[in-house]
Amino acid sequence: MYAIIRTGGKQATVSEGTRLDVELIDTAEEQVSFTPLLVVNDEGGVITARDELSDLEVTAKVLGRVKGKKVEVFKYKNKSGYRRRQGHRQNHTRIEVTYVGPSRKED
Repeated sequence: MYAIIRTGGKQATVSEGTRLDVELIDTAEEQVSFTPLLVVNDEGGVITARDELSDLEVTAKVLGRVKGKKVEVFKYKNKSGYRRRQGHRQNHTRIEVTYVGPSRKED
C-alpha cells in the first residue's frame, strides 16, 4: 500500500519505511500525521474520495533536522561592476513513514 501526501506545498509518494526530507515542520513531537491525497491498496484499488480518505492516515517518525543542498545566488549587471554572491541552504525535517492505513485515532 502506498499513498500520496502533501507537505510544505509539495507532494510525495510514500509507503511504510520510506525516508524523505520535507519542508521544516516545527514540532516537538516524535511523530507527525498526514491525511493522504490518494491511496493505492495492495490489490491495486485507488482511493480518491474525500470521505474515504478522511478515514485513512499516514504516520511518520521525525528523525531530525537536516540542511538541504546549497543554492548559489549570483547577481551581475553588465558594464557597471555590480556583482553580488550569496548562498542559501534550506532547513528540512527528515521523516520516516511508519504506517499507512486506516486511522487509529481513539475516540
